[in-house]
Order: sequence, then structure tokens, then C-alpha cells
Amino acid sequence: MEAFQHQLLTLLGGLICFYTLVKCIRFMKYVFPHIWSALPQTFFRSLGEWAVVTGAGDGLGKAYSFELAKRGLNVVMISRTLEKLQRAASEVEQTTGQKVKVIQADFTKNSIYENIEKNLQGLDIGVLVNNVGMLHNPLPCRFLNGPDIDEGKMDIIFNVFVLQMTKIILKQMESRQKGLILNLSSALGTFPCPLYTMYSASKAFISTFSKALQAEYKAKGIIIQVVAPYGVSTPMTMYQKPGLITKKAEEFVSESLDYVTFGDEVFGCLAHEML
Repeated sequence: MEAFQHQLLTLLGGLICFYTLVKCIRFMKYVFPHIWSALPQTFFRSLGEWAVVTGAGDGLGKAYSFELAKRGLNVVMISRTLEKLQRAASEVEQTTGQKVKVIQADFTKNSIYENIEKNLQGLDIGVLVNNVGMLHNPLPCRFLNGPDIDEGKMDIIFNVFVLQMTKIILKQMESRQKGLILNLSSALGTFPCPLYTMYSASKAFISTFSKALQAEYKAKGIIIQVVAPYGVSTPMTMYQKPGLITKKAEEFVSESLDYVTFGDEVFGCLAHEML
């Protein structure tokens, strides 16, 4: 009996060591992305001539617009505030030399989708970045002390916008058998997060939706990935001071785009993957 227990524990220890080794090896792809799975310089352009970025007036949306333009794509920037959007678009166009198209859209209105679809007609769209979102209570608070439900349901409205934008653009990606959809979520959506209940729940929806959609369309050559960062210094986070964990938007986006072939969910940068 004693010998059997010894053999069983030895086997169990070996399996744990093997599992840990596999996890460590898989983690190395985040440490050395350019070695593990180097994307060719033409990767993004090979998907299509245009990228569509929502919430593009500032923060992560603006950073994604810049970075995708630097990687050879023309960019359609969509946001609510026209003046901010035009200013950001001008910066992208002048800095990168790529074509930039702007679409003003109030995400709270159901009437916007016909106009968006009309403005996107004829464009060879290879990348969609669903970035629109809002954090109603930047400071943690209990559910009953948070915003009114009418204000809090904005998170649900933003999720509907993600669904609509995905449906508009996924149709042409399916017909061409290629494309990349990045849905911005949050690490707070990867586990139940008390004191950020509404925000956490809405981001969990984005994560589940993205993973299920990838299972449906992976065989058609379309990459659908949820990006779930921890801290990024943006207007939504009141420009938290960048550091080891809190990343600048530009740094985060540049790194996250190197991870687009690393599975259906990533945290977007090495520091956040380690958490």
C-alpha cells in the first residue's frame, strides 16, 4: 500500500511539473512574440485596405487608429464628438500619410447603423476594433450607491453597438474568408468584480460573445479576439500615471497588435499577462 501511494504521488508530481512546464513554454510567446509567432510586415494590409475603429476620438481608440495606420491600413474613425474626432483624424492622416475617413455616431441612438453601413459601402475592410465603452463609476462603490439604472444601462447600449458593428462588417469578412475583429473588454470582466458590478458584468458579455463568435467563424479564416487589459492611462481612467502595470495607450496598443494570433482572449501586454 505504501509503495502504491509513493508511485501515485510520484505520478501526480510528474503531471504537475509537466503541466507547469507546458504553461511556462506557452507563456514564452508573450515574452518573445517576434520569435514565437512573428507577423509579416504585410499581415494587416493582407486582410484588407481599411480598418474601422470605434471610440476613436481619444484613448485606446485613437491609439489603435494611429498604430493600424502605421502598419499600412487606411482608417475609418467612428466616435460621438465630431470636433475631437476630426482633430484626431487629422493627426493620424498627417503623421502616417494614410487615408482617414470619419463617421460621427451617437451610440445611444438606434438610427445610426443605416448611416454607418452606407458610409462603409465599397471599402475593403480587413480590421474592426470595437473599442467603445464607458466607466460610470471610476471609484469603486456598491451597486445601490452607483449610478441610476438609466445611466448604468449605457454599458448595455454599448454592448448592442458592438453587436451591430460586428454584424455589419463580419458579413463582408465572411465573403472574403479573412478579417480581424478585436473587441476591447477589461480584465475586470474575466472574473466577478464586486464594487464594479455593472462594468464587470458588461465586459464579461463582450468576452463570452467574442469567444463564441470565434468558435463559429475561425474555420472561415476570420480572427476574433477579446482584448482584456488591466490598467491603461486613458481619459476613461482619468489618465492614471503610467508605470509597470498601468500602460500608456500607445505602448499597450503596439504590443497588443503583436498578439492577434495568440488565441481568442489576451490581456494585451506582457505585464498584464503576468497578472
